Amino acid sequence: TALAQGPTQPPAPPAAPSSDDPAQAEAIAQARELRQSTDPTIQQLALQTLDCSVADPLQGYDDPTLPLVACDQDKTAKYVLGPTIVEGTEIASAQAVADQQGVGYVVDLTFKAAGNQAWGDYTAANVGTQAAFVLDGEVVSAPTIQGALYGNTQVSGNFSQEQAQDLASILRYGSLPLSFEASEAQTVSATLGLASLEAGLVAGAIGLALVFVYCLFYYRVLGLLTILSLVLSGAVVYAVLVLLGRWIGFTLDLAGVAGFIVAIGITADSFVIFFERLKDEVREGRSFRSAVPRAWIRARRTILTADAVSFLAAAVLYILAVGQVKGFAFTLGMSTVLDLVVVFLVTHPLVALASNSKIFSSTALSGLGSVARIGAERRRTRETAPKVGSGTSGTKGA
Repeated sequence: TALAQGPTQPPAPPAAPSSDDPAQAEAIAQARELRQSTDPTIQQLALQTLDCSVADPLQGYDDPTLPLVACDQDKTAKYVLGPTIVEGTEIASAQAVADQQGVGYVVDLTFKAAGNQAWGDYTAANVGTQAAFVLDGEVVSAPTIQGALYGNTQVSGNFSQEQAQDLASILRYGSLPLSFEASEAQTVSATLGLASLEAGLVAGAIGLALVFVYCLFYYRVLGLLTILSLVLSGAVVYAVLVLLGRWIGFTLDLAGVAGFIVAIGITADSFVIFFERLKDEVREGRSFRSAVPRAWIRARRTILTADAVSFLAAAVLYILAVGQVKGFAFTLGMSTVLDLVVVFLVTHPLVALASNSKIFSSTALSGLGSVARIGAERRRTRETAPKVGSGTSGTKGA
């Protein structure tokens, strides 16, 4: 029986097979020649030889202006379809509703103006025959036309609610004129990928080692606290990666490694802000012990602001980016949040404990010797400065 293709057929593809694979292009051309022939004899041959259990080379490549020998979505029935009557882009709405005249559910289908006219004319001329709704070369439904259908069309078939909703979704979303454009495609061998990942990790280790050397040279004993905080931060990051890998299947790629390397600088920057504020307080003449709480109060606002800016940048980048850039933004944002955790829960408490230690509070070992001398000189200057009174002076007469 010759059936007419229904409204979910996608827009017409190019007349010639479009595929980068020569073998696939040849298979499409052969399938079109056999299954889209206008010769009834060849159509019957295609109907007999069509195997619905194998992949269809014409899926998405059939010409809607020609007949088509196709299977249904359940792979249980075969049809000889006529050319397309109405394109899927002419569907206005498709909804599953309860059947008001019986049990079960039906699908209410409406068309746009041009599609409604073409569909009405076809149904008026073909009462009693079937019309197939086709998506990507597969028949999703083949109801019998019971009358001229100008306006609302109701598809019935003793559908359950789930079946009606599935059909409505196919008709509604399958009618969208979608097209896809590849934004990025990379093929990396296992050996090259492993070598690149190892190179990224080595680069990160070198960067971390340079930060350690700088902290020890510039902050001395306080640099040990920085190193301890960075090591703990790395352990926390590793633990989070393991948990994310188990929970959501997260894998670390080269972009993610780059995000962690950048995050080393962000974490070290938080320590620098705190320690430089601490040096400012000591330079004003305060002791190391009294300078720590004052420096922390003034530094944490700057740390929060800087990390907030970094996190917002990572969040915007993650939302707008595609591909590997998303991995970079994700790891950068995660590392920024973990930086706050480490600075607030580890670095500050460690520095507070160190301020009560004779070894760590020693100006010779803490790297605060020069600023401590400046602070002591300013303190002595304030103490020895002459004080000006506010009394009155005058002469008394005899």
